[in-house]
Amino acid sequence: MREFCVKVPATTANLGPGFDCIGMALQLYNSVKVELTEDKKIPLEIISRNNFHIPADETNLIYASIKRFYDEAGIGNLPPIRLTQDDKIPMTRGLGSSAACIVAGLIAANEISGLKLKKEDLAALAAKIEGHPDNCVPAIMGGVVVGAVTNGQLSFIKLYTGLFEQNNVSFAVCVPGFELSTELARKVLPEKYSRADAVFNVSHASLLTAALANGDLSKLSAAMADKIHQPYRSALVPNMTEIFEKANKLGAIGSFLSGAGPTIISLFTEHDFEKKMQSYLDTLPGGWQIFNLKLDYNGAVIE
Repeated sequence: MREFCVKVPATTANLGPGFDCIGMALQLYNSVKVELTEDKKIPLEIISRNNFHIPADETNLIYASIKRFYDEAGIGNLPPIRLTQDDKIPMTRGLGSSAACIVAGLIAANEISGLKLKKEDLAALAAKIEGHPDNCVPAIMGGVVVGAVTNGQLSFIKLYTGLFEQNNVSFAVCVPGFELSTELARKVLPEKYSRADAVFNVSHASLLTAALANGDLSKLSAAMADKIHQPYRSALVPNMTEIFEKANKLGAIGSFLSGAGPTIISLFTEHDFEKKMQSYLDTLPGGWQIFNLKLDYNGAVIE
């Protein structure tokens, strides 16, 4: 029996104005143990260490991504396999749990097949499967990634983000007890935007990218303003505006809705920010809990 483990970080997308194109990896992980069993009577077995209700058949997203890799590569049938999932990333909370499954499957398939494709190639396939690069690419590459798809081809840049370590920046990842499906969060978005709103987001996404690349924390608060998705999704996340305002009063460097939500993330350096923010969230409905996380620089790895 051959076995290995794939570890994939949580990700947060958009960072405010970078809708579907800017994402970041965080130090919270899903792991999947992959075992090639050689038992042809049981071609697929899927186990959850956390007793989550995950699909235990071919619709499982990790397995489906493994199969997609094999189909895209045009190679033979999959060997009998056992997947044991250890999921720490909250599901349907805007922290890239689906992207983590896609990436875990592609990394596993790359190892099983022996093709040894580069991470850049896996990132392109992951973006193709997910439909946009903002979660899957940082999940593979780590750090902060800016990506774009042109004529079906993925281009991305991993930004130098030493400013977070140099300034001891942490991420208060505020996760509520309620879920929000990406499908619902996308349905509330308009089909068209005004030129003014489009220019607003282009300018702020550009400012955000420049601030991150140049290590200028002072511009992040202004740069994370958004008019493309957060104003429309605020109705789906009770007290979102008030949480943003409170975080700013407590000294947050910047705050944004994580992906499609409902998780809200604030950047901070003050040592008591997390405690004060949790005390405030405890006064609100929704069962909010804060994860104090750092940036993940490495992305998905095989252990």
